Amino acid sequence: MKKVLLFVALVLAAVANAAEPYTYTDIVRLSAKQRSVYGLRSTADGEHYTAMVGGSVCRFAYATGAQTDVIYDAKAEGAVRVGDYEFSQDESLLLISSNHSPIYRRSFTADYYVAKVGGRAEELAPEIEGKRDAVISPDNRWVGFVAENDLYIADMQNGGAVRRLTTDGKRNHIINGATDWVYEEEFAFTRAFAFSPDGAQVAYLRFDESEVEEFEMMRYDAQLYNRPYKFKYPKAGERNSTVELYVYDIATGARTKVDVGSESDQYIPRIGWTPRGELYFFRENRLQNHFEVLLASADGASRVIYDERSPRYVERVDDRTVTFLADGDRFVVRNETESGYMHLYLYSVSRGRLRALTDGAWEVTEVVEVTDERVYYLSTETSPLRRNLYSVKLNGRDKRRITERDGMYRIAPSRGMRYYISYFSSADDPQTVTLHRADGSLVRVLEDNADYVKATIDLPRKEFFTFTTERGDRLNGYMVRPSDFDKTKKYPVLMTQYSGPGSQSVADSWALGWEDAMVQNGYVVVCVDGRGTGFRGEEFKKLTYGQLGRLEVEDQISAARYLQTLAWVDAERIGIYGWSYGGFMALGAALRGGDLFKMAIAVAPVTSWRYYDSVYTEVYNGLPQQNAAGYDDNSPINFAEGLSPRTSLLIIHGTGDDNVHFQNTVEMVRALNRAGKQFDLAIYPDDNHSMVPAGRIHVRERMVRYTLENL
Repeated sequence: MKKVLLFVALVLAAVANAAEPYTYTDIVRLSAKQRSVYGLRSTADGEHYTAMVGGSVCRFAYATGAQTDVIYDAKAEGAVRVGDYEFSQDESLLLISSNHSPIYRRSFTADYYVAKVGGRAEELAPEIEGKRDAVISPDNRWVGFVAENDLYIADMQNGGAVRRLTTDGKRNHIINGATDWVYEEEFAFTRAFAFSPDGAQVAYLRFDESEVEEFEMMRYDAQLYNRPYKFKYPKAGERNSTVELYVYDIATGARTKVDVGSESDQYIPRIGWTPRGELYFFRENRLQNHFEVLLASADGASRVIYDERSPRYVERVDDRTVTFLADGDRFVVRNETESGYMHLYLYSVSRGRLRALTDGAWEVTEVVEVTDERVYYLSTETSPLRRNLYSVKLNGRDKRRITERDGMYRIAPSRGMRYYISYFSSADDPQTVTLHRADGSLVRVLEDNADYVKATIDLPRKEFFTFTTERGDRLNGYMVRPSDFDKTKKYPVLMTQYSGPGSQSVADSWALGWEDAMVQNGYVVVCVDGRGTGFRGEEFKKLTYGQLGRLEVEDQISAARYLQTLAWVDAERIGIYGWSYGGFMALGAALRGGDLFKMAIAVAPVTSWRYYDSVYTEVYNGLPQQNAAGYDDNSPINFAEGLSPRTSLLIIHGTGDDNVHFQNTVEMVRALNRAGKQFDLAIYPDDNHSMVPAGRIHVRERMVRYTLENL
């Protein structure tokens, strides 16, 4: 009898173990096996790169991978811990940052040190706290930095003596040499000053945010009395910072105000110097449908050298929107308004538009490198779902495809493109990292991820599909089905998406997320990129202009209805999930889809575009004062009555989200409560938009469990 009971116990234990659900932690453990190559930085000669080894900064040869020397020895007596580093232009000096303290998404304060190559590090201005955005001038004479909203330079030829260039910096009022919150978040830069090529002048932006409304976020950090964190956050249609551009002459102390135009309600999203020493800056109007590049002369006068306009909007700028060639006269521009697809054009300061460098019904997605002879770029020429590396001469001829495989490439070039590091993956292939010469020939494999490939060999892969909606729109999608999929059975479907303007979720690339845990638990995961998503031309992307949340929600509902027609889909068990813009979509689909969705999960969702920042919202939706319907008609708050009793809804938000404020969820909850609806709410105290610091894994485990229980 004891043997029988023991046998039964073992069988029951085996059954219990077999029934144990797959979790996000299992995905994390699996992902930990994946290796990559990080932190390699090309040196000026294009033949070497630097990397951190055991805390030291070392130099290596691209061709052989051999270490050639130690730039900074972390094991030397009195050495400082290297958090990050940056070379001077001639690479004789190293600027080291340590003890980083984050401010927002990209900004941080740090302690800075300057070291000669192979020498000791000396702390920069130790008497000044809160330093940020430090950089060495091109002539090695100065180090510029910002502290407490003022701009400083330290004289490296005079023992690091500090000169304060501005004196009116004040938190939540005036910022000199660094960006305000919305510029940092949406224009993706923080250092708002730049030395001239000869190191004699410093150009800088001055932000007057005194008229910008202050936003308060309560902190719940285990204090007896909680204190709000206050910062300037311009919401859609509200006052922005007034931004001015100045040039400071270091020798004379003279300060020149640059003419940025008569309009104060505009954006200056980049400043810099051309190789021949002329100050340039970008200028955009408030609606961001008029983009210009201007040059400034010594007396502060400015003139336009490039002008782009659109009846809707000009694509948001970045560091590679305009790239000046070494002659300082010619520059390469990315532009989608001329042909309807993002392509490259060569311009001249003195002669205007010279020629198109690329053309066709496909898009250039990134400028990788520009040399005196060729432009190297990534494009969708083979498929909107893929990226490959190409090059073309500056005369527009001799276009070459350099990478060969079908999938997604990310490229890290050496200076001058003598070599490049390829990060490649596809829906079928985990990432491999390889080193190549400029012509694409392989030098060596840096990481083949053999262990990870072996560990994931049996995981199901993405299967791509297209379908046509009832409105006649053809949409791209992928699905991931369980390994033991049986077309004679019925399966629940979890739809995942982001859907934001110009975004892409359906791509021929490798990725593992919490959704893959659901595949392992017997669910089918489906993703569809609807109208407004990117890389299918300007017209497809800009269909959602002025009506965010209308067409995108229609397309997710259409996708769910299409899935219901598939024989193996359990039509009563379709759920939808999204984070941020995707959370906005998940709410919209659940509240406007009737009984279609059995479950919806919305993480950090926008619930009204009136609550979001000016730069992002207005470029896609216009001003609320001029387009109230575009803001209100598609707000999930106004559809709370539409939540079906059969739809399980989970809303998740961090109270420390400085991007999509917790206010969005509070107002959604208020509307659902007033409508008498039942739903679930998960709050992460003090966590930001990414659920950091505490909730990154916990939130995903919660979503796995919620889906298992409700879909």
